[in-house]
Amino acid sequence: MEYVLIIIAIVVFGLVASAGLVLGTRRRRRIPPTRARPHPGVDYRPGVGDDAEIPRDTPRRTVETVDIPEAEAEAEAELYELELEREAQLEVPAPAAGRLVRLRERLARSQNSLGRGLLLLLSRDNLDDEAWDDVETTLLVADVGVIPTQELVASLRTKVKVLGARRPEDVRVLLRDELLAQIGTSTDRTLHAAADGRPANILVVGVNGTGKTTTCGKIARLLVADDRTVVLGAADTFRAAAADQLETWGSRVGAQTVRGAEGGDPASVAFEAAKRGIGVGADAVVVDTAGRLHTKAGLMDELAKIKRVVTKIGPVDEVLLVLDATTGQNAVEQARVFTRAVDITGIVLTKLDGTAKGGIVIAVQRELGVPVKLVGLGEGPDDLAPFDPEAFVDALLGDPAN
Repeated sequence: MEYVLIIIAIVVFGLVASAGLVLGTRRRRRIPPTRARPHPGVDYRPGVGDDAEIPRDTPRRTVETVDIPEAEAEAEAELYELELEREAQLEVPAPAAGRLVRLRERLARSQNSLGRGLLLLLSRDNLDDEAWDDVETTLLVADVGVIPTQELVASLRTKVKVLGARRPEDVRVLLRDELLAQIGTSTDRTLHAAADGRPANILVVGVNGTGKTTTCGKIARLLVADDRTVVLGAADTFRAAAADQLETWGSRVGAQTVRGAEGGDPASVAFEAAKRGIGVGADAVVVDTAGRLHTKAGLMDELAKIKRVVTKIGPVDEVLLVLDATTGQNAVEQARVFTRAVDITGIVLTKLDGTAKGGIVIAVQRELGVPVKLVGLGEGPDDLAPFDPEAFVDALLGDPAN
């Protein structure tokens, strides 16, 4: 019995093994012969779902054969041309050096009020008390001021008496020396528009109508002429056209302008301008403040606030007070009030041309103890000049040959 079971098991195992061999053979016959995998784009056109990767053996394009898309190339060329055009449109201001000399003819028109009148009076054969009264009147009318006039007349009377003969050329030298003594030749009149490692902060203040915003634009041109970069701050937020006017001045010479919302906080604009100056590495930041009526205490307090806020960014290097030379002694009164609000470091006298009275230079300096640093001699964009006492007095007295 046991032998019979063993025989049956061997037979069954043989049958199963034979069946498996037959099935395996059939399956192998259905597999197609193996070959290299076809590449889309090489062996046939790629279709949806095919791998679009470029075969590694495909020749690569060199830099010279790669073309920039036409639209991109045109856009880059257009931007480059616009940049060149913008640079070409920037104005080149006249150099600061020599401006006062170049504009001497225009400044000399004011000699009718002071220089020429004094020369005629002092050249008389007989200088009696009446003649000296005329000299004093001429000085007062020219806005020299009462105390400076008295000092100047007293000195002239003494020197003329000692001099004796009064040739026109001698009188001119005498008068020139006295005027220079009153104006001062040793005062530091440098515009502090450069600082070590930071932008110089310059605040420009003054009452309405003195040409303050225009003066800011002209100061920017003056600095650009000396190869300095400038940021303008349009902190006169109460006059609608002030920011636009200042931005126009800046755009002509490539100076950036920081402006705020109309009616916004002026101190905030000044603060942002000072920050921008540091951010772009500018040489100077010139801040135009709102025109102040010197009788308004609240507005003067706001001016002091602007200075405090800017000081949080960096020191204020200059506070320039713009005065209209044609307003005479009223300009001196304005200067007194502004000096009490902020520490004025320099005076800018505008309209100091043929309609002005040159004596205001003496009066305002004597009243404030602050030097005149810049003078406006006309309406041209480069008619703002560093003040040179000797060139100024020579212009007042005119050419000795005439």
